[in-house]
Amino acid sequence: MIALVDMDAFFAAVEQMDNPRLQGCPVGVVNGEQGSTIIAASYEARALGIRTGTSWADARARCPAFVRVVSRPARYSEISNRIMSALQEVTPELEVFSIDEAFLDLTSCQAYYRYQPEAIGRLIRATVLKVSGLSCSVGISGDKTTAKWAAKQAKPGGLTLVHPDEAEQRLANIPLTELCGIGPGIAEFFAQYDVYRCGDMKRIPISVPAQRFGNLGRRLWLMAQGRDPAAIDQRTHEPKSLSHGKILPPQVREVTIIHGFFMHMAEKLATRLRRHGYVVQEYHISMRCPEGWRQAWMRTEQGTSDGAEIFRLCKRFLRQHWFGEVVQQIRIHAASPVRSGMQPDFFALPGDDSVNQAMDDVNGQFGAFAVHRGSMHAHARSAPVISPAWSRNGMREGHSAVTPADTSKNSRKKT
Repeated sequence: MIALVDMDAFFAAVEQMDNPRLQGCPVGVVNGEQGSTIIAASYEARALGIRTGTSWADARARCPAFVRVVSRPARYSEISNRIMSALQEVTPELEVFSIDEAFLDLTSCQAYYRYQPEAIGRLIRATVLKVSGLSCSVGISGDKTTAKWAAKQAKPGGLTLVHPDEAEQRLANIPLTELCGIGPGIAEFFAQYDVYRCGDMKRIPISVPAQRFGNLGRRLWLMAQGRDPAAIDQRTHEPKSLSHGKILPPQVREVTIIHGFFMHMAEKLATRLRRHGYVVQEYHISMRCPEGWRQAWMRTEQGTSDGAEIFRLCKRFLRQHWFGEVVQQIRIHAASPVRSGMQPDFFALPGDDSVNQAMDDVNGQFGAFAVHRGSMHAHARSAPVISPAWSRNGMREGHSAVTPADTSKNSRKKT
């Protein structure tokens, strides 16, 4: 028996709870004072077609009364920690899937709850409401994928039960892309075999996706039939990569402005690497122009966590791949991070990390980017954000430095 707890419009709901004037209003959360893209929308806003990814301008065009709120990551982390701790009182077998989602393995405690899934679901919702003041939706089934799908079926505040014996039938007419982990690329692969819905998966042998995706392919084949074999994972894993990206304001084509945004992302990524003791040698840098993405792998001589070094790669990337077009989005992806205490290249010139250390010390006390390089002053006030892979105990807690100083400063911001 697996349950998936999914908070309802979490970021927006926190803002409405903390500011009663926002209750009942169409609310959208953005990253930073200059944020132009909605990262979370209240249900009042969603009813008007305003969702994650909608631009601020489009939201105002749809609804002149739409309210824009600056995100407060430290506050969201605080409430999430409270929720996850309370859920461990229901069962100790808990997997924090993201800042607003968690899997609970209830198999070993079914007898304690007298084998009543619906009663357990109501208990979970009541527990979350008590410690946070917020509503959640719960899905319960026999595997993680079906439970996650079920939790989406009666939002907000819903409880959906799918008995394991009925899971395959319930999923049969569902498009593959409604299952967690199956995006357009994977769906395109299955479309070659006329597999569009979960019920179509049995038309092909398990060896077909296994040859293309390995063990993941085998899992996908079982997921579509309500038999996801994945167990609850309580471990905190070392990251396979880290990244930062930014959607730019409309019609940006000034090189100095683009440089400023790349420098900001480079410094945020470098700060995050240093905070957790990692260095990286290979970086995947990309930007989206009107005709699509341009991207390339760039490499430093040795592993680094210096924002200036990462920014130099970004400038080299621009010289090679940008010719004056409008830039809509940028991204820096650090591949295969390793611990910084490893033996460096014997022939590499030693670097001086004292400036970075001094900035980290000051920012650790007074808040992210309290001190920064002068050339990125225009971007230093940009708010920290929450990683989709947020973990309350691991290195991915908070996508950028969220310190006590951030908490006190951002908690006073109201819209």
